[in-house]
Amino acid sequence: MSRAGKWWLVAGLLAVAAMAFRVSWNALRDVASAIGADSTAATVYPLVVDGLMALALVVALALTDADRKFALRVLAGYTAASLVLNYVHGLVPTLHGGGRTRLAEWAPAHWALVLLASSLPVGSIYFGSDLVAKVLHARPKADKTDQTMTNQSGSDQGEPETDEPDWPLYQSADQAPVPAPTAPAAEPTEDPTDKAPTVPVRRPTAAAAARPRRTTGTVPKSARTTRPKRTDAELLDEARSATADWPDAELTADRIRTTVRTSAERARILRDTLTAERAAQAAAEAERPALHAVPDPAPDAYDGSAGETTETTDSPEEKAS
Repeated sequence: MSRAGKWWLVAGLLAVAAMAFRVSWNALRDVASAIGADSTAATVYPLVVDGLMALALVVALALTDADRKFALRVLAGYTAASLVLNYVHGLVPTLHGGGRTRLAEWAPAHWALVLLASSLPVGSIYFGSDLVAKVLHARPKADKTDQTMTNQSGSDQGEPETDEPDWPLYQSADQAPVPAPTAPAAEPTEDPTDKAPTVPVRRPTAAAAARPRRTTGTVPKSARTTRPKRTDAELLDEARSATADWPDAELTADRIRTTVRTSAERARILRDTLTAERAAQAAAEAERPALHAVPDPAPDAYDGSAGETTETTDSPEEKAS
């Protein structure tokens, strides 16, 4: 839509709103007179209701997020109130002549309508002030993002800004002498070994050190074990019989603890005891003398036929000797 078309549309909407405001003006003025307002108050009463509606609409267009929702709620509430009062004005013929009269024949309905009509000015003061404060304290919208600038055409973005200085078009032939750059003075450096890093030391406070330890309750009988408590000798015998066929590499405290079902501390004691016993047994076996083989004696000569021993005769040389 062209700019001229937009202006004609806005002008038409304003004309319709002005005519609707004039129609509602008559009904709201008569309602204000019926609840006891004087002529001046009854004349400005429509501005309280319909004027706040227009203000809430403009504020809703200016604000965002929660503030916009609040402005739309105010607009909806005052629109509904104006509609109810205009409807009552059409139902009750006695309101057309002006003056104080009842808004409804039924007493509760009359009280509710009077409460509604009389509370609208107070609500306009509160909600109108709040909307103005929200507009004054609203943050400005964020600048255009890079994506928005990319989507715009080149004519909308304008000329790109450059950081180059504006040099004069014509310069004099006699240039001013350029001073030679001077080397910056060397700053003294600090030896990192001069300063030793300081580490803060936390010390327990007197209150924390003197704090008594909380006492714990006794273990209930239901949580206690039903196995009888074994003595050290019984536990050692059980561990000795359980680890008799274990090699030395597998004789660990953790395996002893899981096998005989004891604590880690007692399992370490059992491991040290069994290791010492095995070492003593190995040393005793090493000191024992080795046994040597003894040959068996020669069996006697037997006569194979008679089963009796035969006497051997000595030779003359053996007798002489």
